[in-house]
Amino acid sequence: MFPALNPLVLSLRESATLAINRKALELRRKGQTIFHFGFGQSPFPVPESLQEALRRNVHQKDYLPTRGLPELCRAVASFYRREFNFDYSAEDVCIGPGSKELIFQTIYLVEGPLLVPAPSWVSYGPQAALRGKGIVPIATQRENGYRLQADELDRACHSLGQCQKLLILNNPNNPTGGFYKQSEMEELAEICRAYQVLVISDEIYAMLNFTDRSHASMAHYYPEGTIVSGGLSKSFAAGGYRLGVLLVPKPLRLVLEALQSVISETFSAVSAPIQYAALEAYGNFEAVRPFVRRTCDIHRYVCEYVYQRLLTMGLNCPRPEGAFYLFPDFQNQRDRLRKKGILTGQRLCDELLQQVHVAVLPGVDFYLAATALGVRVAPVDYDGAAALQSWPGSAAMTDELAGQLFPRIIAGCHRLEDYLLTL
Repeated sequence: MFPALNPLVLSLRESATLAINRKALELRRKGQTIFHFGFGQSPFPVPESLQEALRRNVHQKDYLPTRGLPELCRAVASFYRREFNFDYSAEDVCIGPGSKELIFQTIYLVEGPLLVPAPSWVSYGPQAALRGKGIVPIATQRENGYRLQADELDRACHSLGQCQKLLILNNPNNPTGGFYKQSEMEELAEICRAYQVLVISDEIYAMLNFTDRSHASMAHYYPEGTIVSGGLSKSFAAGGYRLGVLLVPKPLRLVLEALQSVISETFSAVSAPIQYAALEAYGNFEAVRPFVRRTCDIHRYVCEYVYQRLLTMGLNCPRPEGAFYLFPDFQNQRDRLRKKGILTGQRLCDELLQQVHVAVLPGVDFYLAATALGVRVAPVDYDGAAALQSWPGSAAMTDELAGQLFPRIIAGCHRLEDYLLTL
């Protein structure tokens, strides 16, 4: 039997991040040593207080309100007000099964083309495609750390004319580790206000900040037009819990009301025990704060180590300032790679996986040209529980301890460096 499918679905393929994870794990099951820098999952265990809250609430079986457990909505609004100085109330909060789903629902509801800085997270474009929505990648520059600049946004908005537009901005950024400056956000906000652009500010990595700068959000400078998303998956290391949050300003209340209607006809509500566990994260954050700070310090150390190694290999790479990613490019090696028949980023990543056993993702998955030789590196292939237990702080780290805690990170860098020396 050959059922007819929605043509908007037929063009989709499995998410690149999930596909590389499946492939790398399959190769490991076959006995191959794989240095898995392809999947952006926190390596750390879920904080014990969240696990205990989940255990205490396994009996919670009733459907919760569509927009979320009221106590959790209040806790989320308070958390973002205290930690990031956002002006949202509990009535502005919506709880969903991961920020990914909430972003998709918002893209689905709001009319207009989707503006996506390139490079950006792999799923924004396919989500827009499921809606039949136009996708407008906006090229960014390595010298700016791949952060979207006001003049780049202005040109894109002007070219689209008077239609409503939706911009998605990920800060800190996946795949680059870029972290926006206050001045950049202020200028972007001015452009968004001038063109009446609606903004989804994907801030799932907001607490993974490696700089001494405070977090700059579009919600600070364009609050009336900015929807903020976050969740448990990154800073709280609970990706499998599948709980995300959305904060919608009062001038966009129509979006929240429409979202509530869609939720009521789709997933109804997030799992009750998970919402009660999330209440521990957001409502009792002081108990979790040491965990977040400690894991952020580990991410910072590992990303800086890999960054320095990539530079010594002759690769171009902006210094990562947040999240847990780097985005090096092999432009300096293009001529030598061409002699091996490697002309595209996908072919380069296939070569690295097959010959070097290093798994990374190509720039084309992040809205770059097929021939772009940038790749995303996610250096989280280590035992997070062991690192957390033994971590002395970045300042006290030694080469010996780094070798014990991050052997696959170090070995993967060695393998990549050896490969480049053979070109």
